[in-house]
Amino acid sequence: MVKIELSRVKGDFGFEAKDENGHIVRMDSSPESGGWDFGVRPMQMLLMGLAGCSAIDVITILKKQRQEVKDYKMVVSGSREAGKEPSLWKDLHVEFHIYGNVDEDKAAKAVELSIGKYCSVAATLEKAGAEIKWQVFVHPAG
Repeated sequence: MVKIELSRVKGDFGFEAKDENGHIVRMDSSPESGGWDFGVRPMQMLLMGLAGCSAIDVITILKKQRQEVKDYKMVVSGSREAGKEPSLWKDLHVEFHIYGNVDEDKAAKAVELSIGKYCSVAATLEKAGAEIKWQVFVHPAG
């Protein structure tokens, strides 16, 4: 079983969450709702989790295919349900930017496997009703 501890450390909504290994993440609410902009909003953290989960999958798959990934970046954007509480993620768009000597078809297949099969965060968001669309950009090593 995974265990996370959360402690309030700044103002009303400035929290630090710590995992069993001592890794700390800061969270807060927006200043408009009483926060101090001390950390990431919890809903944004879900998108960060999606990016991290999928990045691990994609790079692992490409390494197994002997693709030479020199650098890697992602951009995740999304919109939430309007006028609902809770307001869930609805439409997500993920850009995968892969730098190096990487075959474009292999990169696209790696992303498809990650989002469609391996990434637990993607599966969780999709089961909550989010639609995830993605694009892959392979940038040659330079």
